[in-house]
Amino acid sequence: MEFGVSTFVTDEGLAPAALGQALEERGFASLYVTEHTHIPVKRESQDGSGDGELARMYYRTLDPFVTLTAAATATTRLRVGTGVVLIVQRDPITLAKEVASLDLVSGGRAVFGVGAGWNREEMRNHGTDPKTRMRLLRERVLAVKELWTKDEAEFHGEFVDFDPVYSYPKPVQKPHPPVMIGGSGPTTADRVVEFGDGWMPVHDRVADDLAQKVADLRERAGRPLRVTVFATPAKPEAVARLEAAGVDEVLFHLDPGPEDGMLRDLDRFAALT
Repeated sequence: MEFGVSTFVTDEGLAPAALGQALEERGFASLYVTEHTHIPVKRESQDGSGDGELARMYYRTLDPFVTLTAAATATTRLRVGTGVVLIVQRDPITLAKEVASLDLVSGGRAVFGVGAGWNREEMRNHGTDPKTRMRLLRERVLAVKELWTKDEAEFHGEFVDFDPVYSYPKPVQKPHPPVMIGGSGPTTADRVVEFGDGWMPVHDRVADDLAQKVADLRERAGRPLRVTVFATPAKPEAVARLEAAGVDEVLFHLDPGPEDGMLRDLDRFAALT
């Protein structure tokens, strides 16, 4: 089993390059960063109950691809991934180029974690209807894969529609960087099986029957599927439980803050690996 870190990289705390170097020095395999393009002032809370104050890090996230490029160029082994990119808020043609460029710059270390997000006002500001966001997610992932793998790519769907185009660079990894599907809802497995290379649930939303879910998912897919778990508690028993369930990668959540505090947290996480 491998170990990595997921975090909100902000304008406060460790800079992306320094963070990447600190992770690689401590033997971590990966860095995953989240994104919010913005936070609407008026919005529903995550549980739909009305405005709710968010942690400071939500308001101050850097662009994930700028962040990951900086971390990649400061390291040699660290995998750099989106955890997750809000694909329903991004143009698929531009996104295909961003991920492929990151894969090229990093020498084949990019991981493409995708999700639909929960902030309905945020996605509406990008012209996305929350009611159709899962269908939109599917089409945009499929369109990105076409752009990565075809010299003359085209896509014709309900939401994404373009005639044959040239799109370069192509990713270093073949056929493309791994597509990791975030979420733990009732239809998440369907998306993983149809167009994913792996599953990325959040630890606290994973039921006690994780081992059975992992086994069922891999059997249903009929191919190897990587399982990466976000926000794993930094406790030996939690790590052992995930390993027994067949999880491939554990991600500890790193809170942004003063640099010395972040480095102490990384040392604490490293002791568990």
